[in-house]
Amino acid sequence: MPQLSFLTPLGPLTLSEEEGAIVALDWGRGRDQEETPLLVAARDQVQDYFDGRRMGFDLPLAPYGTAYQKRVWAALQAIPAGETRSYAELAASIGSVARAVGQANGSNPIPIIIPCHRVVGAGGALGGYSGGEGAPTKRYLLDLERRSLRQPPGHEGTLL
Repeated sequence: MPQLSFLTPLGPLTLSEEEGAIVALDWGRGRDQEETPLLVAARDQVQDYFDGRRMGFDLPLAPYGTAYQKRVWAALQAIPAGETRSYAELAASIGSVARAVGQANGSNPIPIIIPCHRVVGAGGALGGYSGGEGAPTKRYLLDLERRSLRQPPGHEGTLL
């Protein structure tokens, strides 16, 4: 399986591709490095995200998971950048329960691109995060999106 690792403000990340789709984004450096056109495009989009030039992704995704998990992950992708939804709100939107949504959210194999960091606890409590350093990584991603959305045109990549 081709993989491509690269540095970000959160440390090294590794993208994995299979059959023309992104199947994983992992924290840390992968062992099998190969620059495919898709992995290069995905890396560039993720770097643009960290630079504040992109808040959404245009990539073929094929995360491994159950039909239910994939339904939750599709709902995550509908949450606009810079916004959050509670586990209960997300569950209600797909006719489920918060606990099951939380479990599927925590199993997301393509974090950041499938924005599981946009789901928070009741009352806006930050909640946990399985990537990077946990909750501080989640806070970083949410703050990054909010700052990027506040930037006037032509100031992408600069922090206000």
